[in-house]
Amino acid sequence: MAHRPSSTKSNPRKAALTHIDAKGEARMVDVSAKDATERTAVAEGRVVMSKATLALIVSGNAKKGDVLATARVAGIMAAKRTSELIPLCHPLALSKVTLDIDPDPKLPGCRVQATVKVTGPTGVEMEALTAVSVACLTIYDMIKAVERGVRIEGIHLLEKIGGKSGHYRAKD
Repeated sequence: MAHRPSSTKSNPRKAALTHIDAKGEARMVDVSAKDATERTAVAEGRVVMSKATLALIVSGNAKKGDVLATARVAGIMAAKRTSELIPLCHPLALSKVTLDIDPDPKLPGCRVQATVKVTGPTGVEMEALTAVSVACLTIYDMIKAVERGVRIEGIHLLEKIGGKSGHYRAKD
């Protein structure tokens, strides 16, 4: 017999999984009755590397070209295609996608932050997380010939604004 998730009625402290129906099967959430409101999500991640590799990125001398510009564009493209990559995400008409990629000699590496905005019936957390993930992967792809031991770390949601559940801000 297939495992069925426990309902919130039997355990009131456990939140219901919105993408699982009463039979325990995956489903796309019906957002047709929800109001279209402005929603914003901010996500971040880090790409950790050697100081020498970071210097190569900052100097603009990577063999494949401008690492940061390429990663920025890749992240924006990924945010726009999130519903094609994550099976139960709704396709959204995004109104804003920005990617800030800051070289950080203290890591050493790059801090990647995506901000995504939409006016619609559902949030954009997955779009922000996808943007960061793909930007980080693109940085790795651009520098892997120089350093294979690069690490992608700490991808997470920093903040969510709007929608029924209100404002969320990650704890430091």
